[in-house]
Amino acid sequence: MSVAPEQLTLDLDGFEGPLDLLLSLARAQKVDLREISILHLVEQYLAYVDEARVLQLELAADYLVMAAWLAYLKSTLLLPRDPEVEPDPEDLALRLQLRLERLDAMRDAGARLMARDRTGRDVFTRGAPEGLHVTRKAFWSVEYYDLLAAYGRATARSRPVLHVVRDREVVTLEAALARLSALLGTAVDWQAIEGFLPEVRSAGLRRSALASSFLAALELARQGRAELQQEAPFAPLYLRRPTA
Repeated sequence: MSVAPEQLTLDLDGFEGPLDLLLSLARAQKVDLREISILHLVEQYLAYVDEARVLQLELAADYLVMAAWLAYLKSTLLLPRDPEVEPDPEDLALRLQLRLERLDAMRDAGARLMARDRTGRDVFTRGAPEGLHVTRKAFWSVEYYDLLAAYGRATARSRPVLHVVRDREVVTLEAALARLSALLGTAVDWQAIEGFLPEVRSAGLRRSALASSFLAALELARQGRAELQQEAPFAPLYLRRPTA
């Protein structure tokens, strides 16, 4: 009988051959397990595991299950067994055989699955049809004025807004305050505010001088350095030096 090189072959007292054959004969009660040395079996199994640890660790694990079942079957022969507590060794052996057959079937199915052609490596799917490619080109027909108007609107949206204040001549509050303080010292009676304005050439500068002089008069009245009088709303405003 030819033996595969990766198969565990035992040489025991009363048996010589593969481990799975010994397990099958032990189940069929065609070999006397009392004559089999479990110690020799374990020693030969450990030597096999040291050699096949890197190459086929799964196969060594299967043989470990077989050897464990052999040890269990021999223990059931040597030790008394309670049929109500422990299961029948024949039933356990049959379950083990079914599980090993299921494991072999799963391995065969996995090997067949991995051996099939793979998409992208062995076979390639047909691509979807590209269809008709349409290239569209737009032709614009505009007048020169329309082009300039569109450019103006585009630049107006992106152009930053600048507010430039035109320089103009004004009469500052400090100048009006100094002028009113000096003129009130010479005024004896009530005098309209227009009499304290400087002589200016433009109407805009005159309005600025009037506004500055009005604020200066309010500031002097707050400080107690001037008295104000106005008979009605929007009537002429009069100033004089405090009598006290």
